[in-house]
Amino acid sequence: MKSYRKELWFEVPTRRAFINITPDVDRCLRESGITEGIILVNAMHITASIFYQ
Repeated sequence: MKSYRKELWFEVPTRRAFINITPDVDRCLRESGITEGIILVNAMHITASIFYQ
């Protein structure tokens, strides 16, 4: 089974922000070379959440 791991870091100008990470996640998928399976996108902060469309 193939796996791929990448950390993405985002700087925001305010305390709260909405960031569209869809292009970044898509880029990671292409870099991985994996064509089927599932993806886990995990916010490594207790007050963060992820909505991937």
